[in-house]
Amino acid sequence: MVDVTTLVAQAREGRPRAVARLITLVENAAPQLREVMAALTPYTGQAYTVGLTGSPGVGKSTSTSALVSAYRRLGKRVGVLAVDPSSPFSGGALLGDRVRMQDHATDPEVFIRSMATRGHLGGLSWAAPQALRVLDGAGCEVILVETVGVGQSEVEIAAQADTTVVLLAPGMGDGIQAAKAGILEIGDLFVVNKADRDGADATARELNHMLGLGESRNPGDWRPPIVKTVAARGEGMDEVVEALEKHRAWLAETGELAARRRRRAADEVQAIALAALRARIGDLHGDRRLSALAERVAAGELDPYGAADQLVADLTGT
Repeated sequence: MVDVTTLVAQAREGRPRAVARLITLVENAAPQLREVMAALTPYTGQAYTVGLTGSPGVGKSTSTSALVSAYRRLGKRVGVLAVDPSSPFSGGALLGDRVRMQDHATDPEVFIRSMATRGHLGGLSWAAPQALRVLDGAGCEVILVETVGVGQSEVEIAAQADTTVVLLAPGMGDGIQAAKAGILEIGDLFVVNKADRDGADATARELNHMLGLGESRNPGDWRPPIVKTVAARGEGMDEVVEALEKHRAWLAETGELAARRRRRAADEVQAIALAALRARIGDLHGDRRLSALAERVAAGELDPYGAADQLVADLTGT
């Protein structure tokens, strides 16, 4: 039997095992999940969430690890949610060992968790919003979310993060990919990683040009900066943190931070409500109401939309 009150109290104390167990309850959609979320809610809303996305091979894990180091130098407690492809056999995260983040494995002020997408498109796990709540409630001041990096379906991170960082690298045709994937629209900060390679300056120039195309910003609007880094050596990460903090301040000053969080909460509530409705509808096979409506549709007495409206009315009592 899971003692949610004790688990939450231990997570608040920074005990990694308690945080891990709470996220496992989230991933497994455990019956105690409602109780967990209710217990964590008074402690949430404090963390700054940064999403990192980009094509495979640009160095997302290395950059995430270097960013953890930069924030730890500032004394911040950091949570990392690394969303990986799913194993076709176990359903677990394929890259769950997070080799590139082992430098932080013994730091009690850093919590790293790999989560599997489990077939969910958009580069994020369906359980990510609740997992972020757990890390927020556990006292993480900064939460870094690293997406699976699936190419053109990873823009969903923008809906879950306060600030979205898009990583590119020279020699990968990332400028064209960014335009195709719609990534230019979601980036609050662009990072050209592996800047010690030939073509880094050209990539930054091309990106700057593409950001300027069709630009129709009003005075005071945020213009995404471009920062060059060599994450494997930790170079440029302090500049990335500085740019992130400037964006965080802009979000707070303009009210955009509260607006983004309201949109995120609305999406989360809607997703939970839809899941509950789907579960109720999934139990209807063999239900006499569905059978009766299906019979009328098959007989040509009722159209399927009218039948669906009637079924929804019966289910919701409206």
